Amino acid sequence: MTAERATAVAHPNLALIKYWGKRDEQLVLPWTGSLSLTLDVFPTRTSLTLDPSLDEDRFLLNGAAVTGTPLDRVRTFLDLVREQSGSRVRARIESENSVPTGAGLASSASGFAALATAASSAYGLPTDTVSLSRLARRGSGSACRSVIGDLVEWHAGEGAGEVADAASYAENIPGPELAMVIVVVSAAEKAVSSRVAMRETIRTSPYFDGWVTGTTQDLIDMREALAAGDYTRVGELTESNALRMHAAINGSRPPVRYLAPTSVEVFDTVERLRSDGLEVYGTADAGPNVAVLCRNADLERTHRALADRFPGLDLIPARSGPGAHLVENE
Repeated sequence: MTAERATAVAHPNLALIKYWGKRDEQLVLPWTGSLSLTLDVFPTRTSLTLDPSLDEDRFLLNGAAVTGTPLDRVRTFLDLVREQSGSRVRARIESENSVPTGAGLASSASGFAALATAASSAYGLPTDTVSLSRLARRGSGSACRSVIGDLVEWHAGEGAGEVADAASYAENIPGPELAMVIVVVSAAEKAVSSRVAMRETIRTSPYFDGWVTGTTQDLIDMREALAAGDYTRVGELTESNALRMHAAINGSRPPVRYLAPTSVEVFDTVERLRSDGLEVYGTADAGPNVAVLCRNADLERTHRALADRFPGLDLIPARSGPGAHLVENE
């Protein structure tokens, strides 16, 4: 039994141990596992309505019709949903996304997590978190983590094919209460998408093999640090892993450079704040924006310290957020 309409809300996540590179592009299987914090800011709200009169899916984002590659990605994803559900009915999708698209702030993570949740309900697919995270992964890898709240690990999945597909999902893990201040260096869409940059890093960067080996160990160490409540070790691993990812990306030919001069200045400021007694750490996904990790209790102090040093930038304080969930239609 399917619902005619379903609405879901999801939030972005920022990775402490990064995902960078697919070993299987069709199934969206990563080379390594990753670990992230789902945030309580920038929600995406997506409504999906089944419409037998349509001959193709329609997609509105923030009130405007979506075309080109973004529309193709959504239609391909819904084709997968229909294949799994046995339905041929097309859909109308209306999405409100409050995070800047394509700016390295995990817009695709919240977007596809919300879409997977709404589509699973509307088309009658399983809605447990393992099933939802596996499905969301096929739209955007990091979306599998936004299905779940707080601290989340995405398992790379052993092997290949159906076996790996079944084993590659996200789940909640315990750890200390963390928060972040997102320093918005630029909200503009980046010139090179993550998908393209991942392919080029794998194909041309001499540092990619080292990235895989190092990240595999970083993930093991991060699990141990979180279980022990060792915030210092969590922060050190978070900052180091981010800079290693950007080093691997910079090693591509031609280089892909996501961090701007202001991004580097934020990392330098984070280091100075630590020396002054405020224990914070920097991280950045594939874009110029920097997230400053802190203890939950230090969020307001961290926000003030960064506001004093970067009065011209937009600073977004964020705490741990919920996983994707269905909401009542308005």
